[in-house]
Amino acid sequence: MSGAIELSAVGVRVISRTLLADIDWRVEYGQHWVVLGPNGAGKTTLLSLAAAVRHPSQGTATVLGQRLGRVDLRELRRRIGLVAASQRLVDEELLEEEGTTAHTVVLTGHTGTSAPLWDRYGPAEHERAHRLLADLGCKDLGERLFRVCSQGERARIRVARALMAEPVVLLLDEPFAGLDLPAREDLITAVEELAATRPALTTVTVTHHLEEVPATTTHALLMRDTRVLASGPVEEVLTSGTLSECFGRPLRIDRLDGRWSARAVRDR
Repeated sequence: MSGAIELSAVGVRVISRTLLADIDWRVEYGQHWVVLGPNGAGKTTLLSLAAAVRHPSQGTATVLGQRLGRVDLRELRRRIGLVAASQRLVDEELLEEEGTTAHTVVLTGHTGTSAPLWDRYGPAEHERAHRLLADLGCKDLGERLFRVCSQGERARIRVARALMAEPVVLLLDEPFAGLDLPAREDLITAVEELAATRPALTTVTVTHHLEEVPATTTHALLMRDTRVLASGPVEEVLTSGTLSECFGRPLRIDRLDGRWSARAVRDR
């Protein structure tokens, strides 16, 4: 049986620049991965393959049993939820409209559109949007204008929107970027609760910071210089040795209550 995501000898090149080189990676259904590495390692490019928004230059990439290059990507993307810190959910003009609420933004996830298509949303869709906001800890935000929501609130609303189409895989590309400590912790808690309430959902989270890794993470992939440095069960990969090699400096890794932290080892 094929995995949720399978990359075999994958490379990505743009003109003369290598973005990914010789990547082998398999994500099974129901697993929760974190992808870590320094800037320029290839993390976002890797996620673009998993999101079916880019084809590999070489090798084979299979997502949800469909090989990229041999499938209608638009249909495949409906089964993949993508949340990126840089992703613009709706047109700026729409955000300025008085009636653009958090509930409306979540509804657009059903149609995958930037603006709401009201004739496509019935009672079931409205109820689902309300339920997803509640699941993400945003129950009281439904009627709040999206443009006045805080960065942390918007982050959780984006995840609720991504879940609206009932994806098989949820991809989170630096979802904690720009969040303060309370907002970061709220979003991490929401992601952890998704793992508990949706055991079939497969997730992949890309981040720079070990402190942002949810406690429900099952597997980790470390990247450096466009290649995979280490991959496997999270307890085996997130060690002082592997992370020191990944980030190019001596690091001490600690774990408390299922969450990780890292700090540099200083010469005395």
